[in-house]
Parts: sequence; C-alpha cells; structure tokens
Amino acid sequence: MEQSTNDSGWRGSPEGWLAAAYEALIESGVDSVKIQPLAKRLGLSRTSFYWFFKDREELLGALIGRWREKNTGNLVKQSEAYAETLAEAMLNVFDCWVNKDLFDSQFEFAVRSWALQSPEIQAEVHEADQRRMEAIGRMFMRFAYSEGAADVRARTTYLVQIGYISMQSRKTSRFA
Repeated sequence: MEQSTNDSGWRGSPEGWLAAAYEALIESGVDSVKIQPLAKRLGLSRTSFYWFFKDREELLGALIGRWREKNTGNLVKQSEAYAETLAEAMLNVFDCWVNKDLFDSQFEFAVRSWALQSPEIQAEVHEADQRRMEAIGRMFMRFAYSEGAADVRARTTYLVQIGYISMQSRKTSRFA
C-alpha cells in the first residue's frame, strides 16, 4: 500500500505502524504497543494511525498475523521442503533456527510472553505449536518413521528449540 499524504505531511503506512509495533513488542512487551508512543516513535500524529487501523486491537491482530505467517508458516514450509534424506530434511528445519528471515526467535519470545497475559494469544500459541509439531512429525513419517516414533522425534526437535528460545540463550556452548 502506498503511503498517504496530505497538506500536513506524511501519514506513514500500515507497514510502518506494524514495524513500530513489532519493535515495541520486542523491546518492552505488549503493554508498550500503544498508539501514542508508536506515533511518537514514528514522528507522526496519533490520528494518522486511524488511516490504516480501526483500533489498537486491529494492530495487535496484524502483529499476530505477521508472527503466524513468519514463524509458523516458514517452519511448516521448511519441514515440507524437498530433501533426499532425513539429515537434509532436518537441515531444512534447522535453517529456521539460524535464519531470522525464516523464523524470528525474538518475536517468538515476545509473543509467548504476551500469551502469559492473554488467553486468546495463548490459544494462538497452542495452535501454532500443534501445527509446527505436526508438520515436523509428517517430515519424519516421509522417511519411514511410524506415527508414534515421528511424533516423539518431532516433539523433541521442536520443544528443545522452543525451550532454548524461552531461555533466551545466546551462546551455543559454555566452552565457546
């Protein structure tokens, strides 16, 4: 969408407001995603927000949509990507953990923190966890694992990484 302008200048864009909301969420949590502080961050008037979003709830919904598309959508795509071996398939999934363009760990942590305050967001996170684990499980089944064995391996793969994100670990080893 093009940015809107009028006699008083730039109104911003929905992407700009969403980017500012994302930054606020990552830095300080969902309580900091408020229209007036976002307007100040963007150097815009508070009223320009309403050119693009009905209210704060719509902006928060767009944030969750962005998280769902990026983190869940890309993880599912990577688990379904072509691979000749299980090792290759696992590397496709591991790309999510090392490539912020595929999976944003900070965004994941921020949304999971938000879910502690909101039953609706908790339900979104639970649904995402299920979709992700099922996708990884299907990946294992493509390589001849039974449904039960695939589920155990999918849960292990996924839950270890989510635990790592939740702990906000930065180092790969204490010996590095």
